[in-house]
Amino acid sequence: MNSELIHAALEKVGNINTLINVVSRRVRQLSLGGGGVTRPMVADTANLGMADIALREIIEEKIGWDMPEAEEWSQPVKRKRSRTKSTKTPRPASAIQAVAA
Repeated sequence: MNSELIHAALEKVGNINTLINVVSRRVRQLSLGGGGVTRPMVADTANLGMADIALREIIEEKIGWDMPEAEEWSQPVKRKRSRTKSTKTPRPASAIQAVAA
């Protein structure tokens, strides 16, 4: 990958993690072959790899992405535990004596 393309695409996207996800998804689409979405949307792709093609598409704003709205998470409500009698079976008296000896 060309580092100049990476820096230029990063200026468009703003977040390196988002850039990585967009490029990897587009590379998968390009590698499938066929028609429609899997064709490069930029000219002069003769000596470019698929990642460079995806970066050029981002730079030239041929593809876009949507960032979901940030949701506010809340802590789950803690439930009170009900206190019940222990379900353990008592040990026989001989076992208790053997441990104490």
